[in-house]
Parts: sequence; structure tokens; C-alpha cells
Amino acid sequence: MRVIIIGNGLGGTIAAKTLREIGPDVEIDIFAEEKYHYYPRPNLIEFMAGNLPMEKIFAYSEEWYDQQKIEVQLQKPVKKIIPASQEIELEGGKTEKYDALLLAAGSIPFVPPFKGAEKRGVFTLRTLDDALEILEYQKNHSRMVVIGGGLLGLEIARALSSGGGSVEVVEFFEHLLPRQLDTQGSLLLKSEIEKMGIKIHLGLATEEILGQEEMKGLKFKGGQELGADMALVAAGIRPEMELGKEAGLEVDRGLVVNDFLQSSEPKIFAAGDILQHGGRIYGIIPATFAQARLVASNILGDRKRYEGTIPWNTLKVAGLYLTSIGLINAEEESQEEIREERREEGIYKKIILQDGIVVGALWIGTKNGVDHISRIISEKKNVGKWKDSILNDDFDFTRL
Repeated sequence: MRVIIIGNGLGGTIAAKTLREIGPDVEIDIFAEEKYHYYPRPNLIEFMAGNLPMEKIFAYSEEWYDQQKIEVQLQKPVKKIIPASQEIELEGGKTEKYDALLLAAGSIPFVPPFKGAEKRGVFTLRTLDDALEILEYQKNHSRMVVIGGGLLGLEIARALSSGGGSVEVVEFFEHLLPRQLDTQGSLLLKSEIEKMGIKIHLGLATEEILGQEEMKGLKFKGGQELGADMALVAAGIRPEMELGKEAGLEVDRGLVVNDFLQSSEPKIFAAGDILQHGGRIYGIIPATFAQARLVASNILGDRKRYEGTIPWNTLKVAGLYLTSIGLINAEEESQEEIREERREEGIYKKIILQDGIVVGALWIGTKNGVDHISRIISEKKNVGKWKDSILNDDFDFTRL
């Protein structure tokens, strides 16, 4: 059996690794646009911050791919999928046949339709080459602005600030990380980031990139302006689904898949940012990892249903530990919020209860208790009788 994988990011690489674990005789070919082997995207941030040398950003050595008998065709983008004959077409017209095809091309950065986005000095970050280009430009341009106060935008701001110069962040919403944090948590995060010398502007909608050929600043809706000589746009992602769309596969906001991660063509599967399951696009690492492991089983005939992934982000944003799981605000009258905040220590903890069961949690400034609360959420434990003490640092989770 020959499995072709389009894309060598997290989804494609973990799927290939899993295929080899459970199918020692499967022929596995990965076709990739980039000239580099797989690297975790968060490693780009640490590389830009100067904390990780370039040779250390890659997840696996070239020898590993040889040992696993995973054939990776770098700089070989797929131009066309032909479902009727189970083939892909490469540049120059060469075709390759597959028994099963996995689309794991990920996503592309979304650039809002403001004027001047094509000017020199305006960047997005998706690839290692993007990172190298940004670092080179930064050498001679010291006033930087990041458009977007999400996870990626804040991490880019932290990385750029370590290289000297001034860094500012502009966010359309009235608080940072609106999908991961409530208002209180956002205020705490903003305070901690500004202690690093990164200025945050909230509630600003970028309307235009100022300057002639080279950017010189931003203009916002309402007329306000901000001087800067380079900009990083981190305003979200869009699934890379053009290949699937042109092949006649069902698409919506992403490539539509069923519970077995199959597209509308049963021999074509998907994993990662590209897919839409149950009306939802996840765009988070835990979902991609889970989908990649599961899709490998389904490709080999061991059918397993994907039941979704609880939205879960745990990371270090600008030096501050942050975990967000499930709901971030009570959405119904029957839900209850329990909080603990120690602003002077930069610590904020919150859980959301539904009939005593934890359906969401925020943990900022500490990792203590995160593993326990995530387990409680996944196991749907009732913690109602401990709700007044569960957020205490010395709470004994072994009783749950």
C-alpha cells in the first residue's frame, strides 16, 4: 500500500511516524513545499529570540527519515489532485499514484485587506525562511509593530524585543487573547508584557500601512497613526485548501471531513489546520497531533472516530505560564465561575463549573495544578463539594 502525504508539518510528519509504527510495510511518501525537514512552529519563535540555534530547530535528523523508511520530497509542491485516477500531479506534469492520500498542508497567515500590505517591511511568519528574512530586515529597522495580539503575535513580539529596538503590539479587540482569556486574565497578561518594555494598544483596527515603497507606520480607523519601520501581521490563519477545492472535494471554511477524517472522496483524508470537522476548525497543536495519530489508523483500515478536541493551550507567553482549557467564560446561567487572583505575584486561576463538573479552566502565572485540572476536565469529575478550596495552592488533588 502506498500512502502519499501532502505537507511535512506537524500533521503530516506525525501521521507518517504513526503509519510506520503500525504498518511496517506501508510505502510512505511526503511531498513538501519547503526545502527543510519538519520543525515545530514554536521553535521558530525561540530561534528568532536567539534561544535556539538553527540546527536545533528540527524535530528529527535526516538519518531518522531513512531509518523509518519515510521518503520526503522537499521542494516538490503538489500542483493537482486527480481523485478519479488516485494520482497527484507535480510541477512539470509528472504524476504519482496513491492508494490513500493525506492532505496535511496546514494553513496560511491571514492578512486583513488593509491598504499597503504589499509594502517592503511588512511580514508574516509561517516558515523558517520567513523567520530568516525578518531577522535580516530587523538589523536595520529598529521600530517594530506586531499587528495582532493573539498567541502568535505576542510570542513574535517577545522574540523581536530580545533583538533590541522598540516593539509595539496593536490588537483589534479590547483585550488580549480573546479566545483564550477572560477580561481579568487579559489585564494581568497585558501588565506582565508591558513590564518587558513591549507597549500594547487595544481596540485599534489597522486601516493602512503608511509609506511609499517601504512602510513607515500604521494608520488606524478613526485617524490615529503609529510610526514604525517594520510590521509583523499575526491576524490569524486560513486553511490551505485550494488543492482540495480544485479537486472537487467538499470545502467550507476548511476541508470538510467526516468522523473518520475522510474528505468527500473516501481515499483522501486530512489532518491539522486544513480540516473542518463538525463545523469547527481547530488550529491548535493538540488537535493536529490527535488527528494525525488517528488518521493513520483509519488509512490502514482500523477505523476510529474523531470526537473532537477540547480547546487546550498551555504555553509560556512572554515569559508567563498560561493554560486555557475548554470554556473561558460562563455561557449559561447554570454555570458558575470560581476565581483566585494574586495580582502582585502575577497569578490568576479560574474554573467554570456546570452542575459541579469543571468545563473550563484558566491558569496564569503558575503551572502548579495544571495537570490535575486538565485530568479532572477530561474525566468529567464532579468537584462541587471542593469548589471553595480547589484553587488553593495546597489543595490535595489525589482525593479526586
